[in-house]
Amino acid sequence: MEFLIGFIIFVLLISIRQVNEYQRGVKFRFGRYVSTLNPGWRLIIPVMESMKKVDIRVKAVDVPDQEAITKDNISASINAVIYYKVKDAAKAVIEVEYFRHAVSQLAQTTMRNVVGEMDLDELFTSREDASKKIREIVDSLTDPWGIQVENVELKDITLPVEMKRTMAKQAEAERERRAVVIKALGEVEASDNLAKAAETLAASTGALHLRTLSTLNDLSSDQSNTVIFALPLEVLRAFENMSNK
Repeated sequence: MEFLIGFIIFVLLISIRQVNEYQRGVKFRFGRYVSTLNPGWRLIIPVMESMKKVDIRVKAVDVPDQEAITKDNISASINAVIYYKVKDAAKAVIEVEYFRHAVSQLAQTTMRNVVGEMDLDELFTSREDASKKIREIVDSLTDPWGIQVENVELKDITLPVEMKRTMAKQAEAERERRAVVIKALGEVEASDNLAKAAETLAASTGALHLRTLSTLNDLSSDQSNTVIFALPLEVLRAFENMSNK
């Protein structure tokens, strides 16, 4: 009797399985799926039943560097990180073998395909759109596996050295073009202001003379310069007439 009681206690002890809060247990009986077990102590009958624990926490998978060719035939090396979690533990065990490896391989293939549909400039300026598109595709394809993709982030886009030099030259030429345009706009504004100033001085009697005196006053502080003034012909004739008198 004592042996039987001890045997029963032993069987109970080896039959107890603990499922943690961040896990779900997929229970099988005679090889057939029975149920998904929630956290706590669960009874698994030896030989007859078995249980596979599945971690349902969010996982971060680093997608290794992928050589991809953009729509405008430029080779680029791209890597990313994908965040996903198991939303259906039974499907993750039954529908796919090694879902972690499957998600990583699917993300790599999808990333190459999406990059191949975009130009290089579009890839740099619309990186968030590319990440969103990759996430949507991977999420839809992994849904039958009980996987939910939370986010996909493109970490780095590496270009060949020759392409980097070409892009640097392009950026330099663009900056020079902007500088020339800005300088030309400044000259246009300056000419407009000078024309307005000339009209104001011409319309006011004695304004030009006052402006000349103001300029002389500004130059009087520095005696090391020789200043030559170009005076209007009328002023010179007036001085000449005064000297003749």
